[in-house]
Amino acid sequence: MSILLTRESRVIVQGLTGREGSFHTEQMKAYGTNVVAGVSPGKAGTTHLGLPVFDTVAQAKLKTGADVSGIFVPAPFAADAIMEAAAAGIGLIVCITEGIPLYDMVRARAFVVDAGVKLIGPNCPGLATSGEAKVGIIPNHITTAGSVGIVSRSGTLTYEVIQGLSQAGVGQTTSVGIGGDPILGLSFSEVLRLFKDDSATRAVVMIGEIGGSDEEAAAEQVIGRGFGKPVIGFISGRTAPPGKRMGHAGAIISGNTGTAASKLQALTRAGAQVCDTIEEVVAAAGAAVGQPSSAAHR
Repeated sequence: MSILLTRESRVIVQGLTGREGSFHTEQMKAYGTNVVAGVSPGKAGTTHLGLPVFDTVAQAKLKTGADVSGIFVPAPFAADAIMEAAAAGIGLIVCITEGIPLYDMVRARAFVVDAGVKLIGPNCPGLATSGEAKVGIIPNHITTAGSVGIVSRSGTLTYEVIQGLSQAGVGQTTSVGIGGDPILGLSFSEVLRLFKDDSATRAVVMIGEIGGSDEEAAAEQVIGRGFGKPVIGFISGRTAPPGKRMGHAGAIISGNTGTAASKLQALTRAGAQVCDTIEEVVAAAGAAVGQPSSAAHR
């Protein structure tokens, strides 16, 4: 089993004919993702990378039965692309685009919620169900199928954890990069609940960072309320000074909220095992699913 994405998922790519869309669609296809079409306004009736191209998401869904969309659209148009996919009834929307204006995302997120569909991102690496399918930019060669779920705000740390686990012989079910912007689609809590209900996922790695209160909310509302599976936590940005933006637009501490200390305390109080390094994360995840920790990160 997996969460959100399987080899049967029918994926379209909004922005297929652009440089980023083209490159990452090729990688997605090489991974085994069932990419069925692309959407590029004004290019309907053409083909690209062997895929039919449509003017609108609604047309693509009607003709292909698509249920997932990957968005590689420039920032000024990305929020509209998200809302177009939601209006067409695409069940899972994955927006990789960074730099979307904040108020555009406020509007887009409200639209997604009203439409009753799921959004991952924006400003994220997407997701990969190991050995089955991926939507986004997670490198093909680092994943290995197994029983550890991953949810992370940081794209780079997502890759590091996946690769570290794979090198240690610890496979993954689904790895989800939710993104680091202030306004996001799926939260830590929502992804953790999906992992809780997934029988194939035996432990979860949760990679947070300073800023916001999503980690604290997940600790209180999900992990600390009978989650039933080991959670291995890591918080990046511990040395960032208060009030200074570090990397992601969402990684900023305001007052007493969003600090590394508050997140670490919340996770520990909820029963998660909090680690200081990625090497410790790999060892802890391996131990949680029966992989000897001595094999971790060799």
